[in-house]
Amino acid sequence: MKLSFLGAAHEVTGSCYLLQTGGFNLMVDCGMEQGRDIYENQPLPLAPGQVDCMLLTHAHIDHSGRIPLMVKNGYKGPVFTTGATAELCGIMLRDSAHIQEFEAEWRNRKAKRSGGEEYQPLYTMQDAEAALALFHEVDYGETVEVGPNIRARFTDVGHLLGSASIELWVTEGEETRKIVFSGDIGNTHQPLLRDPQPIHEADYVVMESTYGDRSHGPRPDYVPALAAVLQDTFDRGGNLVIPSFAVGRTQEMLYFLRQIKEQNLVKGHENFTVYVDSPMAVEATQVFKTSWAECYDEEARTLVMQGVNPINFRGLKLSLSSDDSKAINFDPEPKVILSASGMCEAGRIRHHLKHNLWRPESTVLFVGYQSPGTLGRALVEGAKEVKLFGETIEVRCKVQVLAGVSGHADNEGLMNWVKNFETKPRTVFVTHGEDEVCDIFANRLRAELGLAAAAPYNGAEYDLLTGSCLVVGNTQRIAKEEGGGKKRENPVFRRLLDAGHRLLNIIKAKEGHANKELARFASQVEALCDKWQD
Repeated sequence: MKLSFLGAAHEVTGSCYLLQTGGFNLMVDCGMEQGRDIYENQPLPLAPGQVDCMLLTHAHIDHSGRIPLMVKNGYKGPVFTTGATAELCGIMLRDSAHIQEFEAEWRNRKAKRSGGEEYQPLYTMQDAEAALALFHEVDYGETVEVGPNIRARFTDVGHLLGSASIELWVTEGEETRKIVFSGDIGNTHQPLLRDPQPIHEADYVVMESTYGDRSHGPRPDYVPALAAVLQDTFDRGGNLVIPSFAVGRTQEMLYFLRQIKEQNLVKGHENFTVYVDSPMAVEATQVFKTSWAECYDEEARTLVMQGVNPINFRGLKLSLSSDDSKAINFDPEPKVILSASGMCEAGRIRHHLKHNLWRPESTVLFVGYQSPGTLGRALVEGAKEVKLFGETIEVRCKVQVLAGVSGHADNEGLMNWVKNFETKPRTVFVTHGEDEVCDIFANRLRAELGLAAAAPYNGAEYDLLTGSCLVVGNTQRIAKEEGGGKKRENPVFRRLLDAGHRLLNIIKAKEGHANKELARFASQVEALCDKWQD
């Protein structure tokens, strides 16, 4: 029974785990890496066609985005997930395929002019459609057989419509292990969505740590805080540009904006227009409007029961075509522009930034996490100028952050989630966090809760029957040469480094053994150190 970590290990995006048991190969999440690459990802140790089954925690591309690539390369098994996740993936994976095809077309136009080689898209719309045909919908709380001696259950984790933690019961021979994959753990008291639901028992837990080193701080009253930003920006005659993830965050912002409109909190600009400028966000907003009200929290469900659409209001305009998008920037009236992507790495938001970053009267408001290496992160950290479409743009607008708005639990929320386990898991594997954050949060689990915690690297493998580490994984950060290239690591030194990490894991596992055995082991390690120390 072997668990391999193949993504989001000491990195924030690209979640992917492979569980192999009794000749059956099961994958949990298959996400696309976004932002800066810190560690070289290790390849899937088997052909995609040899994977028998996939489970998906939620629809975000950093968890689902490589499923069409798996299908393109031979995967034919089922993809088990919740109904809401399946519906949102229908939007997001098609959009991702469109981006892949568009980029290939753009590159190939350049290559044709320069005589370069033809560029193939990562995957196509046909691959995305083939992937979506493999989805099998599972209800929250339903236990399903997903493989020989493998049962799964999806539990609402409050991060996104349809998001789930996945409980797996796996039997090999006479031994059974329960493994819980947290998925992305939701923040509490979010608009629209329920709080994360607890899980009480597990042998092993794989959990995210995006905010494992920090708190969201005192929870602001979002509606008046957002209203104050609107008032200030509109009084200056500018636009409020909100880079927003098309699925989840955009709908939360609409929920707040509906309340601001309803309560007339922006004086002198009561009829301001709100543009949602992202075809994917428009589609997702329709899903939130019409479906899955059972995923909502009590307040949102009450509104629905009263016949009130919680994310619709006067002055809301949904922009579908590129012509609609272009027209927004010719509208002279102060307005709100909600556009994807949330980290400003692609999509229509980059055009709106080009038209507004240089304007002192405008405001760019960030309402979500910005990964290192993204344009959004650069702006939040105070960049004075940025490049967009080959043009240098001076940053003169206000750049603000609406603190506390996050779909992820902060460090205390993560701690509260893991405290729900009534008996201590054998190991908590900390993933899906920035390099140092994974170690910080694993150390906190050990120090404060007395848990056995590890922060595995990409390519790490663990035997879940014995609890031992089989392969440490890639601990070598990608070094940058002058000119931005990757510096090749010494494979022999890496082998030595892996051996050192393996030795450390063995030492940690010996805690509690007889003193005589520990003393003999210590003498052997000390002799080895004496032999090789310069």
